[in-house]
Amino acid sequence: MKKFLIALQFLTILPIKIKSEIKERDFGASLVYFPIIGAFIGLLLVLIFIIFSFLPYLVKVALVLITYIIITGGMHLDGFADTCDGFYAGKSKEETLAIMRDPHIGTIGVIGLICLLLFKFVILISIPREVLEKSLIAMVVFGRWSQVFACYTSDYARQEGKARSFIEYAGNKGIFLATLFTLSVFFFSLKMKGLILFLASALPVFLFINFTKRKIGGMTGDTIGATNELAEAGLLFFNLIYGLCFY
Repeated sequence: MKKFLIALQFLTILPIKIKSEIKERDFGASLVYFPIIGAFIGLLLVLIFIIFSFLPYLVKVALVLITYIIITGGMHLDGFADTCDGFYAGKSKEETLAIMRDPHIGTIGVIGLICLLLFKFVILISIPREVLEKSLIAMVVFGRWSQVFACYTSDYARQEGKARSFIEYAGNKGIFLATLFTLSVFFFSLKMKGLILFLASALPVFLFINFTKRKIGGMTGDTIGATNELAEAGLLFFNLIYGLCFY
């Protein structure tokens, strides 16, 4: 239960209090619950979509996106913006990491956020309505799985930082169970299409993680957040392409 609460505390703004002692190893062990937390968040987004079913379609999708940003505290968006700034302006590993740690957002970060949110919004309103709710759940679950994958396959690029314990203590059990749960969600909600979407969407995640490791020698909290955002955007894109081809 403690590891589940750690994941819930880290991935949402819910005021979770953990009374027992938390060891560094517990952060890595909590990764197994990331996709499960993603499923809960996805169900919340579906609930928002249903509650506001009387509103125009575009407004409902906008409310879903806003709810998503609020419940997660915009944490991954912040990491995406910092990554955009650092990767664009940083010439060396040290310079890139320093820019990413700067609390001020740069022009490229702002442009990146605008493009990302616009991209997600436009694709969500373009996905057939009969599969939108399942797509929302798959999107959030896959985003959290990508974080687990990033932590498991990477070293930590800094000496110290919040994400260090997640990366250093990511284990085989966590990635196996997280992947099994994610594949199960994809299969039971979208059948074979879900497995195809998972494989297609995992490719850009893999490429981005490897590019990041070449750029700064590993992952940071910011690049893990960026991985989540790119994973979700990629899943939505491939979902739309699949729908245009086969629906």
